[in-house]
Amino acid sequence: MISILVQERLLGALLGCAATGVIVFEQRKRIYKSIADDQSQFGSNSKTREPIFAKKTHTEFAHIWNKTVDQTFGPVIASLSSRKW
Repeated sequence: MISILVQERLLGALLGCAATGVIVFEQRKRIYKSIADDQSQFGSNSKTREPIFAKKTHTEFAHIWNKTVDQTFGPVIASLSSRKW
């Protein structure tokens, strides 16, 4: 009796995941199509955009981000590594 309940729940979860995957895939396809349509509508007449941040600023931001992540999650990673996870 318990195995039937487990099977039903697993089947429900599997069907839910499959339905969600199909929905997400279709939404992404529509988004990419609308972006491609917008880009083709503007054609080559549109100006190229300048980057918001200079390359140096982008590199500094990436360095600061990586340093912060290392400091934040370093102890957790060390703890998990000591437990051989």
